[in-house]
Amino acid sequence: MHNLRGLALATILLAPLAHAADWTPAAWKEEETVDLQTTVPDEGEYWFPVWLVVIDDQLYVRLGTKAAGRVEKSKSAPYMGVRIAGQQFDRVKGVPASAEMATKVADAMHGKYWSDVFIQYFDHPVTLQLNPDDGE
Repeated sequence: MHNLRGLALATILLAPLAHAADWTPAAWKEEETVDLQTTVPDEGEYWFPVWLVVIDDQLYVRLGTKAAGRVEKSKSAPYMGVRIAGQQFDRVKGVPASAEMATKVADAMHGKYWSDVFIQYFDHPVTLQLNPDDGE
């Protein structure tokens, strides 16, 4: 357990704080996951990985029931922290995707991740476009 805490601390310290100008979704197309950070009452700060796709130079995530609940209950909603490709963004807005875009995201997930052949049948109540806060 002690080693896991050290690894988590090292990850935080090694992920430089980035700004909105550093937000480059096209460079992240090949990334497998993005880490999202929420702060849920009675639980505190929590980081968790989710799959991502980049469509039309925009970053999208599809959330399962548990992740969607965390994002919705977060004290900072609709904002969250994001870690990707060694960078950390502290204020990123999750914008719900339209039904049409959610379908495109699901199709892109299916094409990118082989295990989506199974995962696609799980409930994914929320699809978000992630956008950095301009005031960062």
